[in-house]
Amino acid sequence: MNDNLQTHHSLQATSADWVEADGLIVRGHGVASGTGPDRRYPAGTLSLQRPFFAQLGLDLSAYYDGTVNVDLAPRSFSLERPAHTFRAVAWTVLHPPEDFSFSHCRLIHRARTYDGWVYTPHPETKAAHFQPPTMLEIIAPFIPDLAAGDPVRLLLPPQEITLHGPTAIPPSVQTLTS
Repeated sequence: MNDNLQTHHSLQATSADWVEADGLIVRGHGVASGTGPDRRYPAGTLSLQRPFFAQLGLDLSAYYDGTVNVDLAPRSFSLERPAHTFRAVAWTVLHPPEDFSFSHCRLIHRARTYDGWVYTPHPETKAAHFQPPTMLEIIAPFIPDLAAGDPVRLLLPPQEITLHGPTAIPPSVQTLTS
């Protein structure tokens, strides 16, 4: 096995086995997609990282070249046993190699469900563009009409990710359950 690869078996769970988390879409740094002010990565970091992840066993070619930022505040998360962890990925010459983990997820927006991945660059190896502990970055297919401020629901496998904090549904996302 490659020294920088840790992969767990595919998740064979139904949505009923997953934990629900409600959140709001927020605007990110725009670095993953290349739409932000950081011009070091004009095509986006995700398009540069994708071939490395594929070589290590995770094909993200069916997904949008950017991340969906979901704020779960006041809840936070911790990685337990992600489906994939890649260590020391040298995807750019602009900074040292980084560690990344990926966990399965499903994102529900306007009653439509999208399979995706929680994308977690490990903060201890990340050079810049840090996220608050309440934020999950999601890699998903292109989602039409997704906008900052939209309520969403995430389904997360508890064996891969643990949520911390209150479980009450914020008033701004109660319309998802009504």
